[in-house]
Amino acid sequence: MSEPYSAADGLVRVYPAREPHGTGLVWAHGGAFAFGDLDMPESDWVAEQLAARGTTVVSVDYRLAPVPQGWDAAGRASGGDHYPAASDDLLTAWSWVVDNAGRLRIDPERLAIGGTSAGGNLAAGATLRLIERRAVTLPALVLLAYPTLLAVQPAPDAALRAALDAQPEADRFRPEMVRAMYENYLGGPIDDAPLAAIPGNARPDDLVEFPPTLMVNGDVDELRVSGEAFAASLRAAGRPIEVVTEPGTDHGHLNRPQEPAASVTLDRFAARLASLRTPLRTVTAPPSLSAAAAASDGQNLTADQSPTPLRGHETPAATL
Repeated sequence: MSEPYSAADGLVRVYPAREPHGTGLVWAHGGAFAFGDLDMPESDWVAEQLAARGTTVVSVDYRLAPVPQGWDAAGRASGGDHYPAASDDLLTAWSWVVDNAGRLRIDPERLAIGGTSAGGNLAAGATLRLIERRAVTLPALVLLAYPTLLAVQPAPDAALRAALDAQPEADRFRPEMVRAMYENYLGGPIDDAPLAAIPGNARPDDLVEFPPTLMVNGDVDELRVSGEAFAASLRAAGRPIEVVTEPGTDHGHLNRPQEPAASVTLDRFAARLASLRTPLRTVTAPPSLSAAAAASDGQNLTADQSPTPLRGHETPAATL
């Protein structure tokens, strides 16, 4: 595998596939919209591992929201950008990859988008914006790892509440904290927030063109509730959605590569990306969403991929 390199005026870090099979992934790290970087394991380690298996990964160094007063800044400089800055950066990165697909040895019809935690929100939201703007190239697949998708979360069921109570260190996404995180991201109240900022608010009618999706949630993780709610809406819209709860995990396990579950989830993502594979050919990138204006385009996914059976316990449809 070639060494990762910076591109698109520093917006992205490209991880070229060792033996490319035409798939690509635009990837967004997590961090409550206000933290995180391209060197954290759920960004760098995930990208390296997927690139070693044939997928070129483009990790996005999106603009972060300010650190709210009273939060531990964790060494971050003051300042930041509210919505839609990070979402715009995802769209710009997507456009750059589509426009440079031939050089990157990516088949645009096998280009996915995804992310972890807040990055999963950004990936889902960017996908909704691409659909709304009739983008020429939509993601062939959406990969979401323990995403946050609702600013106001439903209460966890009794089993999850008991698990959180038994593991207090995992119980860090109480409703008031999640709401504050979104208010900080938006720079104001959550009322009437754009759908792309809170994708979990999408109704089935909003999701009829949403691409096939694989979502892996943490086991003892209150954010799982928002992921399951979004998955229920996708199912109601008739969209292909596979939801897996990774056994024995709490939030952020891809940021802990030493834990066996991180490799299990990585295997799941690699398998789904490989299922998009076709013989690599010379790719002429189609026109895409303008990186500068992010304006109009339009073509829907031509065919849905059937979900691949996964190990672990899948969330039953009745609980979504």
